[in-house]
Amino acid sequence: MKFTQTLYDKVSDVWRQTHQHPFVIGLGSGDLPVESFIRYMKQDYVYLIDYAKLFALGSVKAKDLETMAFFARLLHETLHGEMELHRQYAERFGITNQQLEDTNPTPINLAYTRYMLNVAQNGSLAELVSTLLPCMWSYWEIGKMLTENYPGSPEHPLYGDWIKMYSSDEFGSLTTWLIDSLDRLVEGKADHELQIIEDHFLTTSRFEYMFWDMVYQGGDWPV
Repeated sequence: MKFTQTLYDKVSDVWRQTHQHPFVIGLGSGDLPVESFIRYMKQDYVYLIDYAKLFALGSVKAKDLETMAFFARLLHETLHGEMELHRQYAERFGITNQQLEDTNPTPINLAYTRYMLNVAQNGSLAELVSTLLPCMWSYWEIGKMLTENYPGSPEHPLYGDWIKMYSSDEFGSLTTWLIDSLDRLVEGKADHELQIIEDHFLTTSRFEYMFWDMVYQGGDWPV
């Protein structure tokens, strides 16, 4: 069994709860309150600013040009694909790009991104990939799930563009490359190293659930 399949199996309970979260289900059904989506969009935008830095650090840690180039592609796609979708959504709500960038991250958002950046800066490339992979992989799974369970959801006037992006073959191919990359990177690693990577994957999977719950519930800094 591939290492990433083992990881997938071990976090299946966490991911199941994430994928059945009322926010996620609301995207598919179209019943998600608009104010919750706006909160998500703003928090996810500042999250992606830090998330993009992980791909830059991936290029730095890469041992070959092909891997370096692919991380550079992921950086570009995040800055000009995912974040552009957020900017387009913001324009619909009268929110400027500067207002997006000036959004203050919530405690959970800040804890999540700082955890990933700390691992990326101080750990191996395999550790870096293990921290960022749950986000991309689970989003792809969510996009496919919503498309399958809610056949009309990709055409929803508000949430359809989001679902189409994350269920797309292009996003899936980027995710698959990261999955395969992690399987290659862990070859020959000792058990204690694999345990560290597994712990990172579990931790950021938990952060994914907490992020969805935070934007749904409206959690922020105490007064």
